[in-house]
Amino acid sequence: MKIQEGLIPTVLGTAVTATGTVLKKKDIKPMVAAGMIGFGLAHVVLGAIDMMDNRNDMW
Repeated sequence: MKIQEGLIPTVLGTAVTATGTVLKKKDIKPMVAAGMIGFGLAHVVLGAIDMMDNRNDMW
């Protein structure tokens, strides 16, 4: 089974964004939480771009 390119950064970015959101809601280190949210969203966007760029390679 071949993992689609871009899937790992997208999933990782989603997990980091979710963690940052939880930290922000609990008001624990708000600057760290904001950084995690931004870092995670960047990975989601870049992973999605990578998946869209390579979608024709799957077929």
